[in-house]
This record gives sequence, structure tokens and C-alpha cells, in this order.
Amino acid sequence: MSNDNSKIDNNTQSSANSPQNMASNQNPMKALNQYLKSAAGTREGRAIPPLEKWHPEQVDDMDLVIKANGEWWHEGGQMTRESLVSLFATILWKEENNGVAEYFLKTPVQKLRIQVEDAPLLINDVGIVDEANNSWLEFTTTTGDVVRLDDEHPITLRAYSLDCTTDDQSDVQVRPYMPVRNGLTALIGRNVFYHLTEIGELTEQRGETILTLQSGGRSYELSMPTG
Repeated sequence: MSNDNSKIDNNTQSSANSPQNMASNQNPMKALNQYLKSAAGTREGRAIPPLEKWHPEQVDDMDLVIKANGEWWHEGGQMTRESLVSLFATILWKEENNGVAEYFLKTPVQKLRIQVEDAPLLINDVGIVDEANNSWLEFTTTTGDVVRLDDEHPITLRAYSLDCTTDDQSDVQVRPYMPVRNGLTALIGRNVFYHLTEIGELTEQRGETILTLQSGGRSYELSMPTG
């Protein structure tokens, strides 16, 4: 983000206290940065913290939007530091509230509610991994998550409206998605999906075009969109 990286960095305090010692009335952004700074020294690599074990009572709103194209925007500016976005992505959390999905950045002491236009994660790479006499389709997100196509992580197609304020069907796209972790779903990027059509097998069945993918010794079929 042009100015956004400095906004976030300037909120980070020089001392890194433990998350449990952060005051509940602390500025939400400062508290978030303080947690990330302290956690960076205790976690190896890009480990996902045990978010399901944290039950913070403090809930605030943060001016952060994950766009439908996978970009992260904070206070009107695009976040361009990939390392910062990847760090934020490790504490992404989803909850269902009366059938409506809500997304947060979650720490042991607070949840910061953010906005997500479509999917919170974006897959931008796919490859074939040979392991234990099987070949797997392995997907990687822009923020470093790695997931393989299997029964727990299937690819699904669903409609996404480019303009939620109208009923114009010309603004509706059918997009491929894949579950990743903690209820978070990733949009499969266009180039990756095109690559899947080259990796897999396209056949015509009952007037439909079917894409068959092989992963882990199993077959997975997708009915391709017509538009």
C-alpha cells in the first residue's frame, strides 16, 4: 500500500509485551501489531496459531477490506508488503452470525472485524507432487497456505455477483473455490484454473463439459460453466 505500510508500522510500539499483558483499552491497531511482533519471535516459519483455542471478549472494527481480486486494502490504500499481508492472513478467522459470514483478525485478546468481498484467500499456483506412489494436485495461496485436492478440500463452483446492488445476470460470474483451513475458502485464480483444464481431462457428458482431475489416486469431476 502506498502509505498504508507506514501507517501500520508506525503504530507498532518499540517494546513487545506478551499478548496477555496488553491492556484491553489499547488502540486496536497498536494491540494487533504488538501481538504480531511478540508472536514473530516465538513461532517458527509461517505457523498458524491455535485460533480455535482463543476466546477474546474485545471486538473492534478495522478499516481493512480483502477485495474480490485478492488484494488487501487498509484505510483506502492497498497493502503492498507481501510479508505483512501473509502475517495478517495467519490470524484470519471466520464466524457465522445468523447465517452471515463475518471475518476477523484474531489474537488472544481481541478480534478485529474486517470486510471480505468474496473469498478471504486466493490461490495463485498449482503443481503436481509425487508422494507414496500417488500424484497430488497441490495448491498454494498468495499468502503461503498449501492445500491438496482431496475429499476434505474439493473444488466447487459457485456464482459471484460483480455488482451486488443489481439483479443483472451479466454481472454474475461462476468462480472456482476450495476450502483451506478454519472454514476459510480460497478463490482459485483464473490462470490457475486454466492450467487445471490442461492438467485434467475434458469430456462431454449429457450435454455438459466435465473436467476430471486426478489427485491422491482419486478422480474429481467438475461441470464446467457454459459462459
